[in-house]
Amino acid sequence: MVSAAAAAGTWKLGDLEVNRIGYGAMRLTGNGMMGNSDGTPVDRDAAVRLLHSAFEQGVDHIDTAAFYFSALRSANELINRALSSWHGDVVVVTKVGPGRDPSGEWIAEARPDQLRGQVEENLRQLGRDCLDVVNLRVGGPRTASIAEHFGALADLRAAGLVRHLGLSNVLPEHVTEAQRIAPVVCVQNAYGLDWRRADESGLVDLCGEQGIAFVPFFAVAGLRREAAARPEQDARVRSVARAHDATPAQVRLAWTLHRGPHVLAIPGTTNPAHLTQNIAAAGLRLTEEELALLDRPVNTETAPRTHG
Repeated sequence: MVSAAAAAGTWKLGDLEVNRIGYGAMRLTGNGMMGNSDGTPVDRDAAVRLLHSAFEQGVDHIDTAAFYFSALRSANELINRALSSWHGDVVVVTKVGPGRDPSGEWIAEARPDQLRGQVEENLRQLGRDCLDVVNLRVGGPRTASIAEHFGALADLRAAGLVRHLGLSNVLPEHVTEAQRIAPVVCVQNAYGLDWRRADESGLVDLCGEQGIAFVPFFAVAGLRREAAARPEQDARVRSVARAHDATPAQVRLAWTLHRGPHVLAIPGTTNPAHLTQNIAAAGLRLTEEELALLDRPVNTETAPRTHG
């Protein structure tokens, strides 16, 4: 029997084949990141049940980071707890770059010589001897070289601490630069119906041409993280949703997955019903007319907040 998450097909992160619908773990901390909490963290046992439910529905890759934490929760530790009582294979994709200095102050981007410590932190929290995939998360708008940082991660890959490498919050030139150093298996950037800069820059197509997974964050969001979409676009989404007896979030996820076979989705939620709906979006097929309707340009002025 084909699982719900498998309905959109699979893609390979290096040699790791995963269903294209995954799960983003940031909200497990209380919808917070980098020490900030925007909500109440889920009960630990409830978090494990939620993750097990995702796995049972075919989710076999999770997006996380050591800096996804709040005062009471660490996403990595919750994932570790869930995986310790799960017998299937789940690929864990984490990221490094942001972090804390010894005094507890946040830094937007670690120095290259600090990345080993961040990788080891992820290893400890996740209970792993080797990380499946590590994304270098580039801090803020940046056009400067990432060669020194990515080279440091390539050294850790050669040392056996990391299996595969990826990038997050980058420009096309960063992908080209990194590929000269070590293979890039995924790129994670803001992307969705209301924010298509990755199309304008050619990043989505570049990833497809090079066999790299493109993994949007905030694909369900409007212009600002979880904010509502602009009315014009929102009306289109709701119209398509009604035609399929689907939710607007499902339509947004389906639109994302229709962008190309190399495009993955990592929606996050702590609501079991929303989890099931998000995963079911893997089987939602939009018509050419519906895609054309959704693809009409809308006026966008503000970028979404950057992902961890």
